[in-house]
Amino acid sequence: MGKSEKKLHIEFGIVFQVIKSGCLKCMFIVCLLFLMLRATAPGSPFVFVLVSEPVHVYKNLINAIVMVESSGDTLAFNPEEEAYGAFQIRPIRLLDYNRRTGRNYKIKECYNYEISKEIFLYYAKDMDYPDFQLIARNWNGSGKMTIEYWGKVKKFL
Repeated sequence: MGKSEKKLHIEFGIVFQVIKSGCLKCMFIVCLLFLMLRATAPGSPFVFVLVSEPVHVYKNLINAIVMVESSGDTLAFNPEEEAYGAFQIRPIRLLDYNRRTGRNYKIKECYNYEISKEIFLYYAKDMDYPDFQLIARNWNGSGKMTIEYWGKVKKFL
C-alpha cells in the first residue's frame, strides 16, 4: 500500500468511525477536512479552514421589537411605565431577570443596548423558537393588548 493509499485509508476509517458513533456534526467537520485535503496541491504545507458566520435567529425579531418599543432609541424612557432603553425594560422585569440569572444589573444599565438585548434574549429563548408571536406577546405582557402589539411587531419583520 502506497503512502497516498494509506492516507486515504486512514481518512475513510475516521469518517466510518464518526458515522458509526452517530455524531453528525463531527462527521460534517471530518468531511470538510477531507475535502480540503483533496483540494490542496500534493505536498502543499497549507490547509485552509473555512469559517462560517453564526446564524442570528432572533435578529429580525430583535429589530422589530426595538422599533415598536423605542423606535430604535437606546436612551428612550417612558415615565408612565418606568420603562428604560431600546427594549423598554421595566424594573419588575429586571428584578425577575436578576433573580433568575444571579446578575445584579441596575435599571439605568438598561440604556446599554447590549445589556438590554441580553435580557430580551433570555426571555425569548425561554419561549418556543421559532414562535415569534409568542415571544413578542410575552415580552409585551399578557391579555388582549398583546394581540395589537404583535400586529405592530409584524410590520417590522
